[in-house]
Amino acid sequence: MRSRRTSNAVKGGLGLALAALALFQVRCAPKPAVVTTPRKPLIFAAHVLLDRTAGSSMAGLRKEIPEMSKAGVNLIVMEVDFNYEFVSHPELRGNDPMTKAQVKEIVGLCRQYKIRLIPEFQSLGHQSWEEKTYSLLEKYPQFDETPGKYPGNKDIYCRSWCPFHPDLYPIVNALYDEIIDVFEADALHVGMDEVFLIADPDCPRCRDKTTAECFAYAVNRAHDHIVKEKGVEMFMWADRFIDGTNTYGEWEASMNKTDLAVDMVPKDIVMCDWHYERKYERMKTPGFPSVDMFIGKGFRVLPVTFRDTKTIKMFIDYSVKFPSDKMLGHMCTTWGGVKAGSIYKSKQFKAIAKELKKYGLKPVK
Repeated sequence: MRSRRTSNAVKGGLGLALAALALFQVRCAPKPAVVTTPRKPLIFAAHVLLDRTAGSSMAGLRKEIPEMSKAGVNLIVMEVDFNYEFVSHPELRGNDPMTKAQVKEIVGLCRQYKIRLIPEFQSLGHQSWEEKTYSLLEKYPQFDETPGKYPGNKDIYCRSWCPFHPDLYPIVNALYDEIIDVFEADALHVGMDEVFLIADPDCPRCRDKTTAECFAYAVNRAHDHIVKEKGVEMFMWADRFIDGTNTYGEWEASMNKTDLAVDMVPKDIVMCDWHYERKYERMKTPGFPSVDMFIGKGFRVLPVTFRDTKTIKMFIDYSVKFPSDKMLGHMCTTWGGVKAGSIYKSKQFKAIAKELKKYGLKPVK
């Protein structure tokens, strides 16, 4: 969802056949009726990324929250990842982690302004960035989907963990638990976007499995712990469940067949369906077919946009026509450390606020 490099192309006749089947499923998914009754309150969400200096981002966020609330924000997704002073696994703390006291201050501030606060922990993919491998795979290299391959992370986008490693989940679940508990959260966002290193042919556990089987297993293991055991909601990025053929391409959707996993996971996961570029203008049928597909399959959808204000307007106008029990609202992303004014003064934030007000968004008093 940030800078981009090329992933592996789909190979083989079987892959083409599966691609055709997935595209047929997307096109044939039942399209829900447009809204004919008053909408439920819209969600106006802001995604907040803590950079490697988490302390400075927290200072900026304290100033952002009151201003975002005035514009109607009622949900913040705070990407934490390893930027917290974990007690269960202190070896996995980032360089400048948030303290418990800092988190509690943000929790209290969000409660004061009636903003739901959901932490995010990037799972499966995004375990590295450029030359930096993050702490889980740095401390436990055996969890890497491609251990020993791609020295210095050269020629890859981001590393992934192996979803079938038997020793992985006790550690990951402990991190989930700490984040949920310290944020007093009723939901956890697990990330899982842009996963390209999956079902690697050199992985002894994954090489005989399809990418869809591996992806579904990772999602279901997270769901088992977060929803079934912890009793909170699960949010995730939706791109790997979308067939990119003739739609959004390999970044905003999947070209390595993980999209077939969409029928292998629970329907109570909230799909954060992000589209940043004007791919919809070049489709055979202009629009956002992923919305139709997800809602037709019974998922709830929270659309997500970035900088392009035309995409923002088109996406909101397209999506709010769907039933309000499935179409939740809209999310603004910024993808950078938080400074005072970096979110609520941004053009994308202002564009989303303006568009949502047309459909009844009101600040919470």
